[in-house]
Amino acid sequence: MKSARFAYERPGDLAALLARLAEAGDGVKLMAGGQSLGPMLNLRLAEPDRVLDITGVPELRRAAIEGDTLVLGACITHADIEDGRVPDITGGAMARVATAIAYRPVRNRGTIGGSLVHADPAADWVSALVALGAEVELASASGRRRLTLERFVTGALDVALAPGEMLVAVRISALSPGAAWGYAKHCSKIGEFAHAIGAVRIEPDAGRARVVIGAIERAPLLVPDPRDLFGGRIGRDFGERFDARAAEAVLRQAGMTDAVARHVHVTVLGRAVAQAAAPRPSTALPPSPTRTVSEAA
Repeated sequence: MKSARFAYERPGDLAALLARLAEAGDGVKLMAGGQSLGPMLNLRLAEPDRVLDITGVPELRRAAIEGDTLVLGACITHADIEDGRVPDITGGAMARVATAIAYRPVRNRGTIGGSLVHADPAADWVSALVALGAEVELASASGRRRLTLERFVTGALDVALAPGEMLVAVRISALSPGAAWGYAKHCSKIGEFAHAIGAVRIEPDAGRARVVIGAIERAPLLVPDPRDLFGGRIGRDFGERFDARAAEAVLRQAGMTDAVARHVHVTVLGRAVAQAAAPRPSTALPPSPTRTVSEAA
């Protein structure tokens, strides 16, 4: 199929983009990599009057380290992260997630901002960045605000964007010394969307963690008290203390009635915990704290 007719514009700076977004009203869609919007247009699941291409805005391709926070513009691609063209303060966690997203042609075009705004429950960044404690920076013609990612993603394909507002950046905190990271997913075959996702950020010395169960046809499930999954406490032996029955109980309480589905999700979460418990090499910070990724990259 082919899309319905629409007007196309490519603003060259953020102020012009936000002004045009405010003027356009409900009949506008933003396009970055087009990996989600393109198929929706062709299937006529979306029929906007106007498409604003945001890839001409340099600020949206900026990557920087600000203190202990990695700031990635909305148009940073999965391949930019995979190939190390942007700084990293997560010990390689971001690159490991990016490498497993779909296929290389998708990673070349797909963007981190587009993935989060589309909010597909089975998408990698939605679950992984909740586990990493990420925030999103939102902008409109009237100003900016920040939200934690778990507040931004309100449901399957649903986010907390106000009219005239767009996601401009993602902010990810550094992994603290001694922190562990694990990410696992189950797909029918390589490249497909996941049927189950487990993501964990564990800080055993501080006795805390962020544990996320994703690909569950809703917003990612951030486990309210992750200590329940480890016998009541989180220590350096967390890999040995993971309790699959407690994880299944969390899913049952969240409304997952299918026993087979619960088993698959618990198994995948257990793999993420095991990955976090495995020794990982230290990763030095890159020498350059700020980069703007070229569109030709």
